[in-house]
Amino acid sequence: MPTSIIDAEAQLDNKEVVKLLNHIMEMELAGVVRYTHYSFMVYGYGRIPIVSWLRDQANESILHAQEAGEWITSLGGHPSLGIGPLLETHKHDIGDILRESLRSEQESIQAYRDLLQLVEGKSIALEEYARRMIHEEIKHTTEVDKMLRKPGDVATFESKHA
Repeated sequence: MPTSIIDAEAQLDNKEVVKLLNHIMEMELAGVVRYTHYSFMVYGYGRIPIVSWLRDQANESILHAQEAGEWITSLGGHPSLGIGPLLETHKHDIGDILRESLRSEQESIQAYRDLLQLVEGKSIALEEYARRMIHEEIKHTTEVDKMLRKPGDVATFESKHA
């Protein structure tokens, strides 16, 4: 007999899934704070479009956190009131901000990959959620990577700084 309405296909370890979803939610909430903070710290000629992009990222992070929270309660869990780690390097150059963003996005990708591995073959709905979020986070990392390149550079930023 399934342990929840979400995992009718196979036995899902709800405790582990909820634990990981809480971690994801906390990471996404940290993203809201981080991107909002970054948006305050942008100065110079390119400020307006960069601030707009950062605030869009903060808004997307809150939507991701809300979605993770909805999954937690759907599985009978209790959403955390915690927030993920907030790194404050006191470096506010656009490049520094983007490099920090890139690291955070990569950590999010790993968390969603861990979720996919945990639910694969056990819940199509959670698999699809994890895959969609991996896709979205990868799109973010590619955009940040492109922003970190110098004009005319074709090679990825990551390949040059790995």
